[in-house]
Amino acid sequence: MTDSGVLSISPQNAWQMLQDNPKAVLIDIRSEMEYLFIGHPKSAIHIPWIDEPDWKINPRFAADVRKVMLGGVVYHPENDTQIDSVPIILICRSGRRSLEAGKVLIEDDFTNIYHIDEGFEGPLDNNHHRSCISGWRFHDLPWEQC
Repeated sequence: MTDSGVLSISPQNAWQMLQDNPKAVLIDIRSEMEYLFIGHPKSAIHIPWIDEPDWKINPRFAADVRKVMLGGVVYHPENDTQIDSVPIILICRSGRRSLEAGKVLIEDDFTNIYHIDEGFEGPLDNNHHRSCISGWRFHDLPWEQC
């Protein structure tokens, strides 16, 4: 766990959590172009943290996540509130943006927030290539692209 309250998780452990807990939610926070053309984990929900054309942080990010959680993906009918025990797993390219986005969710009173520390593509290798050292794709976890 980071000192911000966001929990770090490997791609493999995130995938296992998604298999073990059907209520767990995986949110891909990359830009629309990254999500569509580079690929994304299967069944990931897309909510951009930073997106074109302005490349500014989405001021509605926490509200957009809350809508997903309360709008049918995870819903507690007795009191119309988010179920605190449901894990929200964030993924970006290499793990940096997902950590920052997770901090915003924690500040907005979300709990049980994870970020995939290796991201979808992992860091650059010595030849400036991604998906060669670590990341969701490197570990051959289910993904798709348009």
